[in-house]
Amino acid sequence: MNEAVHGEPSWCLSNGLVKVWVTHRAGHLAPVEFRLGSRKVSPYALAPWQRHEIEPALPELLQVLRGDFFCFPFGGQADGAPPHGVSANDDWKIVAGSEDMLHIGMDDPDAGGWIEKLVSVREGETAVYQEHRISGVEGRYSYGNHPILDLSNLRDGMGRVTVSPFRKGMVYPGFFSNPEAREYGALKPHGTFSDLREVPLATGGSADLTHYPARLGFDDLVMMVNEPATEEQPFAWSAVVFDGYVWYALKDPTDFPATMFWMSNGGRHAEPWGGRHLGRLGVEEVCSHFSDGVDVSREDRLKDDGVPTTRTFRPDETVSLRTIQAVALVPDDFGAVKSIQPAGPGQVVITGESGAQVTAATDWSFVLC
Repeated sequence: MNEAVHGEPSWCLSNGLVKVWVTHRAGHLAPVEFRLGSRKVSPYALAPWQRHEIEPALPELLQVLRGDFFCFPFGGQADGAPPHGVSANDDWKIVAGSEDMLHIGMDDPDAGGWIEKLVSVREGETAVYQEHRISGVEGRYSYGNHPILDLSNLRDGMGRVTVSPFRKGMVYPGFFSNPEAREYGALKPHGTFSDLREVPLATGGSADLTHYPARLGFDDLVMMVNEPATEEQPFAWSAVVFDGYVWYALKDPTDFPATMFWMSNGGRHAEPWGGRHLGRLGVEEVCSHFSDGVDVSREDRLKDDGVPTTRTFRPDETVSLRTIQAVALVPDDFGAVKSIQPAGPGQVVITGESGAQVTAATDWSFVLC
């Protein structure tokens, strides 16, 4: 089904419990409506503007901005290519589709290859399965998924944010928010941390990143390098607890070795931001050097830490990159997510700080294929 949503022509798929819209232009995934018992929740962000309201010379990425999108390569590019690559900006073409599956593709003239996006939902599950296939590309490239969640309707600090165990945490090593461009950041550039509850502030002291929204008037970026998968913990995860439900994402850390938080809470004032992009949280699964362009990622600045920031693509192979993003109800006293683990085939068990557990139907093996 095709329809215009928040100013953008979009494809729609559903299974009764999940309804997903994907934009024709830029392939952004949102809104997504999940039915949880008697509740309907929609955790993905829509930009507080539509394309007709902002300067048409701005990148298509910003004109469409919403939900999740695939970046190839990741970050702002130095050679005139659009930020986050053509995959996050240009028109996608329909390959195949059904009520519960969408298969679209595009030529990538910058990388010289073909990119496919497959989005699906499954009967009885409140989960969205995504696969991105890259073929015909040669060379080293960064990439990532870029989900943006909207926590602006929550009281300050009410959202609870966690990730699976990580071996290194880093604040962006420079001015992610540039004051000369009317942008402001709160965290200490080049700061490092081992605990999300103690991240250094530029003015001294530390911030607790497990509570959000926070730090009104600032935009910041941090990156956590995930621990490798094990037999007991075969996937890495990220999670955000809203009011009575949790949004969570699963991935293979071999494909996406790091998670980034883009905490956007009114810290940007140039067009189109205008200080109105509030309470948004990007929970980005990446193989990249922060949000820098592929030219920087290819410099292997984190090599000494054993952190890959690009992947080598070969023209005779197809690379498949898979993620799952899902929601589940949680009790009021659940707290932040402490762990997400397999609970047998097709299920995960999610444990909160309180010790409470919920089991959700999610085929976690999908991300390991």
